[in-house]
Amino acid sequence: MMFTFVYAGWEGTTNDSRVFVDAITTSENKFPLPKEGEYYVVDSGFPCTMGFLPPFRGERYHLQEYHGRGRQPRGPKELFNYRHSSLRNVIERFFGVLKARFRILKMMPPYKQSRQPLIVIACCTLHNFIRKWAQNDVMFTQWEEEEQEIEDEEASTSGSNNSIDLSDEVATAMAAYRNQLSQVMWHDYVIQM
Repeated sequence: MMFTFVYAGWEGTTNDSRVFVDAITTSENKFPLPKEGEYYVVDSGFPCTMGFLPPFRGERYHLQEYHGRGRQPRGPKELFNYRHSSLRNVIERFFGVLKARFRILKMMPPYKQSRQPLIVIACCTLHNFIRKWAQNDVMFTQWEEEEQEIEDEEASTSGSNNSIDLSDEVATAMAAYRNQLSQVMWHDYVIQM
């Protein structure tokens, strides 16, 4: 995995959804919106809108909730959430590798506020370079099989819209797509059982 967009410089206590909405709605950011029919996997604190696919709320989600005998997904929404969580787990491992590779990111020294985002961007750029050119990335191999803890992200979203439609109509359309996708996944899953 490689970074497609880095938006550094926000205070660490800032709500993720606030940063997200600012990233996608401020045209100067040039956020790489997904092509039609593609989407980013996002956590439940983010809006369900075209190009961004959160899990179903109110359903089992975390991988550890599915471990053990008789704990398989029991319906389309749970299966969707299980697979969504598996993808999110890959993303968490990705950040684990980044922080292990560049330990400065775990405990940022007291550099000027204006310099800290540059360090984050440099680390992400070097990470992409290593991923692209290293034959065997030992760090990625070490982290490949580990399950990472995924935090619940219950957050509100607000902000202006310059580059993506955050309307209720679009959210309803994306939610319908998510429902349809979960039904197709469930159908295939039941056939394979």
